[in-house]
Amino acid sequence: MLNQLPPDLPVPVDDGATDHLPGTHLPSVPLQATDGTAVDLADLSDQTIVFIYPKTGRPGQPVPPEWDAIPGARGCTTQACNFRDLHQDLIALGVARVFGLSTQTTQYQREAVERLHLPFSLLSDAKLDFARALRLPTFEFDGETLLRRLTLVIDGGIIRKHFYPVFPPDQSAAQVSAWLSSQK
Repeated sequence: MLNQLPPDLPVPVDDGATDHLPGTHLPSVPLQATDGTAVDLADLSDQTIVFIYPKTGRPGQPVPPEWDAIPGARGCTTQACNFRDLHQDLIALGVARVFGLSTQTTQYQREAVERLHLPFSLLSDAKLDFARALRLPTFEFDGETLLRRLTLVIDGGIIRKHFYPVFPPDQSAAQVSAWLSSQK
């Protein structure tokens, strides 16, 4: 099932691939959103959360066994649902917007937004322009370049805090919420 995590997932290790991110001014890269708009995260003036994930699965399509062997790969649906379930809590903590971001196409992402009833848009970096500009960590799977899971807290176009590696993914929004609460 896509909305449940197996108990024996390998835990990702911090490889230092995101050490350069804190304090970074975001590059101006417009990203297509599932609501039909183009979003340039560098232009947003208020606090924004972006959870970056490899790829959501589709109901009825089995998860390849080798996917679960990649540390941090499994859990995109549960992570999105965690942000959905805590969305109002994050807003109450001063977050203006939440976005998910992957290399999947906007059309592919729309299915997940509808099926999971997400109250926020997903952003597509299908050409990897944003990932390259920020030097985000990636991995290869089945002929695709996918993003490693991380979460950014952005304020006025600057990365204020990042979470990497993110594990377990179904606690990602709760971890961000706890950090935001500690900043008050």
